[in-house]
Amino acid sequence: MSSMDNLVLPPNYRALLDPKHTERAIQKIKDVFQTNLAFELNLVRVTAPLFVRTGTGINDDLNGIERPVRFRIGQMDDQEAEVVQSLAKWKRLALADLGFDPGEGLYTDMNAIRPDDPIDNTHSIYVDQWDWELALSPQNRSIDYLKSIVRTIYDVIRRTERYVAHEYDDIHPYLPDEITFVHAQDLARKHPELSPREREYEACRSHGAVFVIGIGGELSDGSIHDGRAPDYDDWSTPTGDGYEGLNGDIVVYNRILDSAYELSSMGIRVDPPALERQLEIRGLTERRELYFHKRLLAGDLPLSIGGGIGQSRLCMLFLQKAHIGEIQAGMWPDEMIASCGEHGIHLL
Repeated sequence: MSSMDNLVLPPNYRALLDPKHTERAIQKIKDVFQTNLAFELNLVRVTAPLFVRTGTGINDDLNGIERPVRFRIGQMDDQEAEVVQSLAKWKRLALADLGFDPGEGLYTDMNAIRPDDPIDNTHSIYVDQWDWELALSPQNRSIDYLKSIVRTIYDVIRRTERYVAHEYDDIHPYLPDEITFVHAQDLARKHPELSPREREYEACRSHGAVFVIGIGGELSDGSIHDGRAPDYDDWSTPTGDGYEGLNGDIVVYNRILDSAYELSSMGIRVDPPALERQLEIRGLTERRELYFHKRLLAGDLPLSIGGGIGQSRLCMLFLQKAHIGEIQAGMWPDEMIASCGEHGIHLL
């Protein structure tokens, strides 16, 4: 499939800020958002790796099919390393190694290269996000606690949206005051004829902002809403009334693109029983012997909740841009650059 097949060119689009003022606004947004996020969740900023050793199980496998960027290190006997795809598992190691207690957490700037990602209005092969992780006490390993954290994060998102509208007269907030919780199973029952993405669109059109619970777990028809690796989010623990999953995505309605728009993937992380169960489900029990998995199964890692929040995605939403390339410098197909330019979309 060509990258042009999914390109959306909004009619009569006009950027509300020119490129120079956009760059200034990006800095303001990032400063405000991360300061508020850290305060509300009790997070400390830490330094994170750009690459990790291959074969340790630390890198994020995403859906299990994406190819990490690999290279060899000359001064380390040609040991192989790979650029991170996210820091989902590294953060939990950091919580243990830096001595974080329950109720304390960390966040970091995560920069990744995902060469198999699509290139369109909302995706590029470069990913930048705030990766965060919070140590948990056993009693907080519940669906109610997950929802409380989601509400807190959404409140920071709304607070930042109001700040941007205050700073720039042409930008007006439109996210709803509250986020709606919906399980992927309920979306499948309500719209069996639609794809998962189409179901999210209908939910976002109705509610403005939703948190889709249970992503990665099997639905009643044998499908899954979206892929999740088996070794970080817990998508299989029963939560009552026939539902499973302690994870999900924050998805909002994007008025410029008329689309569902994912801002964050997050969840309560697997404990040893959930890890064993999910490795069995995915047929990946050999991972038990990897460094990360051995430490988790030995009880050496704290219970935690965490996720990633897209930096360019948030800025694109707040500044009402039509393409992520208006926010981040990247590599774009020549045809896309030309077509976007003809429609008033300036790609960096």
